[in-house]
Amino acid sequence: MVARAVRAATRTIPIVFTSGSDPVQDGLVDSLNRPGGNLTGVVAFTASLGPKRLELMRELVPGKNVIAFLVNPSSQIADVQTREFQAAAQRLGEKLLVLNAGTISELDQAFATLVKQSARALVMSADLFFQVRREQLLALAVRHRIPTMYEWREFFEAGGLISYSTVRAETWRQHGNYVGRVLNGAKPADLPIVRSTKFELVINSKTAKALGLTIPQSLLVSADKVIE
Repeated sequence: MVARAVRAATRTIPIVFTSGSDPVQDGLVDSLNRPGGNLTGVVAFTASLGPKRLELMRELVPGKNVIAFLVNPSSQIADVQTREFQAAAQRLGEKLLVLNAGTISELDQAFATLVKQSARALVMSADLFFQVRREQLLALAVRHRIPTMYEWREFFEAGGLISYSTVRAETWRQHGNYVGRVLNGAKPADLPIVRSTKFELVINSKTAKALGLTIPQSLLVSADKVIE
């Protein structure tokens, strides 16, 4: 995490971060309401949305076969995301297949495994590596005809099936507001951590049709955007 590295480098220069995970658990701040030190910022909850993504995916792709969860094992928050997803799967009575991939070749291997295990769907964990390999991941999902839930709407806009995330524009606005306040003299220690409150569900009905999926009316009604 960039914020952790910067924090280790300086305890005096003001830092405004955007984090997808809990900054208290990550050791960045003392608490959400009273950050302390020289850091403050915005929490986008990216890493904690796995359980919600699982609920949405099982609604879109019902069945008894396993649902796969793809994780980058080198991520500092991989274990936390996996535990939360496993707990959600157990609560929902879903069979879960956890797949690890932190390199280009491991992505190919992961998709080969989920096909071999007859997974009915795939949910991506939140990870920068997966964002960078967007085109490869989209191509693999098409090749293996596997319904996939992505982290950000950029995947959806490039042809991906479905994504659920915070609204990035709102997160950037909140971050920019705090940067402005710090530049005007505010101390990070006095600025409570901002928690994102806007989330968006986007669905590509063209991709759903190509996969032979019928989007439930409940998802169509709750979706913020649907590509027809």
